[in-house]
Amino acid sequence: MNDWLNFALSLAAFLSSHIIPRIGGLRDRLIAKLGRQIYFSLYGALSLVLFAWVIVAVGAAPRVEIWPQYPWMRWIPNLAMPLVFVLVFCGLGLRCPNTLGSKQGAEFDPSDPGIAAVSRHPLLLALLIWAGAHLVVNGELAHVILFGTFASFPLIAMWGFDRKSARLMGEHAETFFALTSWLSFRPLMRRHWWRQNLGALAPRCLLGLLCWAALLPLHEAVIGAWPFP
Repeated sequence: MNDWLNFALSLAAFLSSHIIPRIGGLRDRLIAKLGRQIYFSLYGALSLVLFAWVIVAVGAAPRVEIWPQYPWMRWIPNLAMPLVFVLVFCGLGLRCPNTLGSKQGAEFDPSDPGIAAVSRHPLLLALLIWAGAHLVVNGELAHVILFGTFASFPLIAMWGFDRKSARLMGEHAETFFALTSWLSFRPLMRRHWWRQNLGALAPRCLLGLLCWAALLPLHEAVIGAWPFP
């Protein structure tokens, strides 16, 4: 029972750390007082500590199997994670307002949507893919709760950010939503899009793949599970 309580508290603390700062303009007041760099450094450190608590707590929770794990299932996160890292690196400093990781004061350019044409929420999409892929391969109750929660969070956040964009962009919102998407592969089939974006995105994609390759061997040591079948 104590293990379930510890897991519940860790997950609640982690989610609360992402929700509470957005209530009543608390985050904006803290940024104004501390500065963006100090605030996000402290916020990032707190998030890592709370996430580590979640990982330890879910590993200690009682094992209640909902569905079995088959060897082929482990290929799903292995195939998904390179895309996750690419989305994260391409989404940092995104030239698109009202999403996680967007550049401060970013304004949308209809003539050059950039990665937003593929996804206007690349970091949130990366979290959704990560959680969904790991949900398939982890059928124990604690992991289902964990990854199910993490999969729900970006869906709610993307919907909320889109509502904010529709409200703030006014008459420009229709163009914005027509040129961007939660996920679309159509821009990748257009030469014009590649000519505009290859130079900026290629190094980010490469860094994402290198980071994935470097961290993959550490999965067992950090998480406690061998990632391959």
